Amino acid sequence: MKVALVNPPWSFDGSIYFGCRDAHLPLEYGCAKALLERAGHEVEIIDAQLFGLDMDQLRTRVGAFAPDMTVVTTAPSYLFWRCAPPELRVPMQTVAALRDVGGRMVGVGPHGSTTPRTALRKLGVEAVVMGECEEVLVRLADTSDWRAVQHVCTWAEKGGEIIVNGGPAATVFTDLPALHWPDEWIKRHDHHHHRFDGAPTGPGAEVEASRGCPYHCTFCAKENFRDGYRKRPVPVILEEIDGLIAQGVEYIYFIDEIFLPNQPLLEALAERPIKFGIQTRLDLWKPPMIELLGKAGCVSIEAGVESLTVEGRAALDKKCRMGTDELSQRLILAKQVVPFVQANLILSKEDDPAEIAAWRDHMRAHGVWANDPVPLFPYPGSPDYRMRWGLPDDDAWERAVDFYRTSYGRFSDFQEQAPMPLNELERLEPLPLRAAE
Repeated sequence: MKVALVNPPWSFDGSIYFGCRDAHLPLEYGCAKALLERAGHEVEIIDAQLFGLDMDQLRTRVGAFAPDMTVVTTAPSYLFWRCAPPELRVPMQTVAALRDVGGRMVGVGPHGSTTPRTALRKLGVEAVVMGECEEVLVRLADTSDWRAVQHVCTWAEKGGEIIVNGGPAATVFTDLPALHWPDEWIKRHDHHHHRFDGAPTGPGAEVEASRGCPYHCTFCAKENFRDGYRKRPVPVILEEIDGLIAQGVEYIYFIDEIFLPNQPLLEALAERPIKFGIQTRLDLWKPPMIELLGKAGCVSIEAGVESLTVEGRAALDKKCRMGTDELSQRLILAKQVVPFVQANLILSKEDDPAEIAAWRDHMRAHGVWANDPVPLFPYPGSPDYRMRWGLPDDDAWERAVDFYRTSYGRFSDFQEQAPMPLNELERLEPLPLRAAE
C-alpha cells in the first residue's frame, strides 16, 4: 500500500495555542514511516509546514504520489500533542482538500485520542487512531477492514453509526529504530527550539530519548497518549544524533515530556559537537548530574516549578519533595552551568502575587528567567479537565475553550491575542462521509 503522512499547512490565528509556531520534525511520522516500510508499504511524508506548501501545493504533492491511504495529524508534531490547538480548522481544511486524491483518509493526534467520535465527525475521515499512532497505522495499512482494528474509531457498515474499538494505543517505543531524515529536510530546519544563548549557525533538529512521564500532574494532557514512561536504548539515540551531526545539525531539542538523568547518554553527548535543550524537573536532579548536564552541552532548560507553595504544588499533584528555597537553589545551580534556565509558573490561587513578583526578581537577579504565571487551560485528557467536568464528551474542546475565554481577564506572556470561540475557528463544515464499505 502507498501511504501519505501529511503535516498540514498550520496557521494559528485566534487560537489558544501555547506551542511554538515554527516547523519541527514530525517525529511521529518518522517512526510510523520506519514501521510501515518495515512491513512492506511505500511511504512518503509530506510536511506542508516545513516546506511552506499552501493547500493547493499540498494537494498537488499528494495527488502526484497517489496514495491508497492518507494520514492527517491534528497537532504540529509530537512535541505539541499535550498542548495542541483546540480547534480542528486546519486539519479539516486539509482533509477536505485531499479527499479525492488521498485515498482512504485517517486522522491521528490528541483530538482523536481524547474525543474520537467528535474528531471523526469533524474531520470527515474514515477512521481516527486513538493514542500513539505508529503501530496502529501499520495495522490499518495491512487490512481493508478497519472495523476490526483495535485503537481505531471508524464508521459502521451501514447507517452512519460509529464504532470505537478499545482505547488509546501505547507504542512499545523502545524497539523503534534510529530515525534518518533527508538532507533537504535538515537544511530547511533552521529553527532551534527554545534556544536563547546565541544565534544559530547551522540547522537544528528534534530527538526523542524517552516517551511519557511517571508523574500525573493535573495540568498535563497525556492520559490518552505518551503517558507511561519508556526510554530508548542509548546506542539507538546516539546513532540518530550522529546522523544529524553528520548532516550539519548543531543543536537538538529533546521532546521528552520529562528528560530524566541519564548518565550514559550525557557522558556520550559530552564527547560530541552538539548542543541541546530539554524540559525537566530540577527537583529530580542531584547537583553532580546537573553539572554533567552542562558539560554534555545542554544550553537550555525549561524547568517545571508551577507553584511557589506546598499547597499549590499539592493541588497540581506535583509530588514534589522539595520546598521553594531548595528548588530555587537547584535553578540557580543549573544556571551556573547552562546558559538559559527557565522556571515555569502556573496561575494558582494558592500563590500570593507579591511573593511571586519578589521570587521572579530574585530568580532574574541570578540569571534565571521565570515567566509571569500562565492561566491554566483545562485540556481534555488532563486530570484538571476530568476533575472539573468528568470524562470528555463530544463538547469537551468547546467547553474548555469557553471556560478559558470567560475565566481570565488576561491570558499569558505567550498569548498574543484574545482567543476566539471554537465554533468561529472551525468555520469549515465537515463534509458528509458515506459509511465504510
